[in-house]
Amino acid sequence: MSDVDRLLGFGDDALIAAQRLAEWHASSPEMEEDVALANIALDQLGAARLLLTYAGESLGKDEDALAYLRDDREFRNCLLVELPNGDFAVTMAKLLFLSAYQLPLYTALAAGPDERLAAIAAKARKESAYHFDHSSQWTIRLGDGTEESHRRMQDAVDDIWPYTHELTAGEVSRSDWLTLVEPVLAEATLVRPGDGGWAPDGGRSGVHTEHLSYLLAEMQVLHRAHPGAKW
Repeated sequence: MSDVDRLLGFGDDALIAAQRLAEWHASSPEMEEDVALANIALDQLGAARLLLTYAGESLGKDEDALAYLRDDREFRNCLLVELPNGDFAVTMAKLLFLSAYQLPLYTALAAGPDERLAAIAAKARKESAYHFDHSSQWTIRLGDGTEESHRRMQDAVDDIWPYTHELTAGEVSRSDWLTLVEPVLAEATLVRPGDGGWAPDGGRSGVHTEHLSYLLAEMQVLHRAHPGAKW
């Protein structure tokens, strides 16, 4: 994978995660969570802007062109972030698994030789630590809560788990990711799924689920309808 594709992967993960999280605005279980998820979405969007701007310099494109003028086959995000939000438990499972990947990823990049990428990662690492803590607390609260909340959280973990293998196929090892995730699942009284089954991938090479096309249609419609428009 080229350096540009790596940057696009990092940036696209953050961009699509931001779009999905923003869908919860005014719809989350409580008012405080509306604010929390909006802030997490803005954190992801901020990282996406910096990463896509950096990647775009090698492609002759700015962040807006990369966000709004690429088709789905040109995106390099992991499949997990494009999956629908589902219920609140699904969203928390997705955020837990994503932040458990982004935290060690940004930590490693912050210590890497690319000074510009290291600076971006150093900022994003602090935000990812909060994202991981927030999703961990909700996972534990739901998993170790009522019978119904436990069932929903376990179902969410089971459904999303196969998509986590794509997260740990490159920059972050499976063992490092599990070191973060397993204690949270244990405290939440959730059963950790096995790793021997179906493991979808393809997002890093541009092969996505149908969900990304619908997401991009909504995200890109204004920019494509009014190309070059400025506020």
